[in-house]
Amino acid sequence: MIAFGIDPGSLRTGWGAVRVEGNRLVSLGFDVIQTSGELPLADRVGEIFAALRLALDAHRPDTIYVESIFHHKSAKSALVLGHARGVALLAARLNGAPVGEVSPAEVKKSVTGSGRAEKSQVQEMVRVLLGLGQNAPRDAADALAIAIAGATRARSPISRLLGAPR
Repeated sequence: MIAFGIDPGSLRTGWGAVRVEGNRLVSLGFDVIQTSGELPLADRVGEIFAALRLALDAHRPDTIYVESIFHHKSAKSALVLGHARGVALLAARLNGAPVGEVSPAEVKKSVTGSGRAEKSQVQEMVRVLLGLGQNAPRDAADALAIAIAGATRARSPISRLLGAPR
């Protein structure tokens, strides 16, 4: 099974693809889509959409997971993030694979064992779990963690009965 994770952001969107081989996880690729804050929002989300479509087409995932909405300090920042999430969800849906959402706390708990782990702990555990030589960039590591959490959920017996990815 190939799980694809997306960590949306209007300036930096991370993506990561993970193959599950029995009890082993293998990184198939990851990257960070960087856009310029100087560009209009429509251009930034267009770049994110196009780059995600290319990555999804290249990896042909069986399931796709996007980080779910969380509370944000600023309404304006939350609104802009919502646009990035929207194009990520659209790119995922157009891919044809089932799409699920994973909360930040579920991602942290799945990868580190604690729903309150620091970002640096998540980044390091992703490196260890995937056997990477060095840490992936933060946004890509977050996307890989989202893919790992989604794959873990999809492999649970209850999720299979209910029809993952939820």
